Formats: sequence, structure tokens, C-alpha cells
Amino acid sequence: MPSSVFRCVRALAAVSFALAAAAAAAQAWPSRPITMVMPYAPGGPGDTITRVFAAAMQKTLGQQIVVDNPAGASGTIGTAKVARSAPDGYTLLMIHVSHATNLAMYKGLPYHPVDDFEPIGSATNGPMVIVTRNDFPARDLDEFIAYLRANGPRVSLAHAGVGSASHLCGLMMMSALNVKLNEIPYKGTGPALNDLMGGQVDVLCDQTSGTVPPVKAGRIKAYAAAGKARLPSLPAVPAISEAGVQGFDINISFGLYAPKGTPRPVLDQLTAALQKAVADPELRARLEGMGISAVGVEQATPASLRAHLRHEIDTLGSLLVKAGVKAN
Repeated sequence: MPSSVFRCVRALAAVSFALAAAAAAAQAWPSRPITMVMPYAPGGPGDTITRVFAAAMQKTLGQQIVVDNPAGASGTIGTAKVARSAPDGYTLLMIHVSHATNLAMYKGLPYHPVDDFEPIGSATNGPMVIVTRNDFPARDLDEFIAYLRANGPRVSLAHAGVGSASHLCGLMMMSALNVKLNEIPYKGTGPALNDLMGGQVDVLCDQTSGTVPPVKAGRIKAYAAAGKARLPSLPAVPAISEAGVQGFDINISFGLYAPKGTPRPVLDQLTAALQKAVADPELRARLEGMGISAVGVEQATPASLRAHLRHEIDTLGSLLVKAGVKAN
């Protein structure tokens, strides 16, 4: 047999062996606990969401799912940890919009959000709402917009730190309204919301999971949902689009990823478990109690999450670039 033919046969045999090994491993998967990385500190909305999904998915997969919180650097530490992990389905990443925006914020990011991960599916939708201190002078949405445009830098805009959901929402609001407000960064949503309730700052645009309870308790005021439709949790509050504002539609969604190269049979099992979780009435009710909604089954797919990620890279990444925002 000519040496070239022999090398070809040997290469084909190696490929066949690798595929067979991968298939065998996938058939036995999962045979031990799975780690689901949430790259932010415990106790926040993202951590709660991750734990809710971990508990639901482990029922389907038959193995414990342990949540790990390697926090820091806008989620890049934990995300890089997953990117470096073995592509065997035992290390997963639950993450929100920062997976897209960190590409614009960090020079020399040690991973690529598209190239180094396998999307499993979207998990949640997190609407945003514009809220103010209780004694903010505007009586309705039209007056609120007029006040911002008239007072600009004299209005303080709180957010939870560079690249956070509230920061992105604030940037999009300023861009859509063509105003420049006085940005006040905090180390997290909690401190920003506390100062808003205390009247130390004027405006915050953040997720309903943190803002709806104090709105309903009468501790802050809500002027608009940051999108095209009103929110079920605040049906009396208009959508910003009702005031004729265009280009202001932001939704903070969480999605589930695995390292690049994870075998397709394993990914299929993970997607099936995620789809069963989002359809679970108990899980949906728990999230709705936080002002968050689970996605529909049709969104809990690799194709849906891949398209959503690319859209966020294009829209929110360009928003950060336009605003000249970089990580410290």
C-alpha cells in the first residue's frame, strides 16, 4: 500500500475513533455533577436566575448542577474560566448582555463570545423601566422627557457601573432623547437604587426585578417601560415608544452557553433540559414574581441565542463605542 494511501487511511481511522469516542462519551453523559458558572457575585438577580434554572434542569438531567460565582471584571473572569474548560458538557455559562458588550469594552479580551462558545439557548427576558426619586417634578412621560431635555447635565443619572444593564439603558435613553445627563456610577444596582429612594440621585433605568417592588411600594416613581410595549408588572406605566421616541428598546436576557467543541449530542440534551425548564409553570411563576419572564420554548434554542448575541454585539457594542466607553 503506498505510504500516502496508508496515511490517509490512518487519518480516517483516527477521525472515526474520535467520533466514536465522542459519541460514547455523550451517551454516558452526564455521569457526574455539572457546574453552571454565573460570573457575578451571589445574591443578585443573575445569581437567582441561575440557581432557579440549575434546580429545574438537574431534575431532567439526573445530576446535580452546582452554581459557581467567579465574579469580577464585568463577568470576564468567570466567562474566561468557562472558555478554558474542557468541552465535555460539565462546565456551562449563564450570562446576560455583558457577553456581548465586553467585546467592545475590553481590549485583548481572552476569549471571543461567538467563536469560543456553543450556544445552548436563551433563558429569560428582563424588561427595563425608567424610574426616578419620588419628588421628581415631572407629572407624566411627556413632561419627564421635556424636563430632561431642558435640564440636561443638571439631572443625575445613576447606574450600577460601567457596562452594567442600567448603564446601557441610560446610554440608550440619552442617545434616543439626544440629551446628556450627569452620570453617577455605583458599585452595583443596590446602592444606586438606595440613593434613588433616598432622593440623592434623580433617574435610574434598570431591570424590573429590582425596580418594580419599590415602585409598587410608593418609594420611587416609574415613567416608562424601556421598549415598545407596556409591562405586565406595571400596566399603568406607558412604553417609551408611546411618546414617539424611537430607537430605545432594551431587554436584558440571560442565555446558556457551553465551551466550543462540546459534542452535539450533549448540547442537544442540554437544550432539551433548558426547554423543559422554561416550560415549567413553577419556574415561570417564580421568575414572574421577580418581574422577569422565561422565554418561550422556541427561543430556548442555539439558533435563537446565537442570533440574539450577534444582534447585541452589533447594537449595544456600537452604542458603547459611540459613547467612548471602555473598561477601567
